[in-house]
Amino acid sequence: MNVEFINPFLSSMLNVMSTMAQMELSPEKPKLKDGDFAKGDVSGLIGMVSDQAKGSLSITFEAPLAIATMKKMVGEGPDEVDEEIIDLVGEITNMVTGGAKRILSEKGFEFDMATPMVVSGKDHTINHKAEGPVVIIPLKSEFGRAYIEFSFD
Repeated sequence: MNVEFINPFLSSMLNVMSTMAQMELSPEKPKLKDGDFAKGDVSGLIGMVSDQAKGSLSITFEAPLAIATMKKMVGEGPDEVDEEIIDLVGEITNMVTGGAKRILSEKGFEFDMATPMVVSGKDHTINHKAEGPVVIIPLKSEFGRAYIEFSFD
C-alpha cells in the first residue's frame, strides 16, 4: 500500500482530533489486520473511488475515547455510546476524509467519497469495499485508542 496515500488520512485524523477536541493522538506501528472484527466500539466507514483506486477507510474509537471526544468538543456528553456519539464518529470520519481528500488532490489524486456509515457495539465487524489487504494504524491517547483502517485495490 502506498504510504503517499495513507499519510494524508493519518495527518488529517491527528489534525481533526487536535483542533476540534484538543486531543493529541500518538500513532503506533501500522500492521496488516486479520479478520473483520473492529478493535473498538464505534466505527465510521467511508467508501472512496477514483480513476486510480477504489477502497475504503474506517475510523474506530474505543468507547471511553469517543465519549471524551464528545465532551471536549461540545463541553458535555453522555456516559455511554449513544446516538450522539454515533453521529459524532460519522462526522469525524467525514472531516478526516475531507481533509485527506484535499491533501491528495494537491498531489494529483482525485476521488469521490460516499456518505459515511457508522457501526457500533462490541465485536461489530467492518467490511471494507476493496479486495486489497487491510492496513490498521492504532492511535493512542490518554482516554483510550482509535484505529484507522485502509483498504484499497
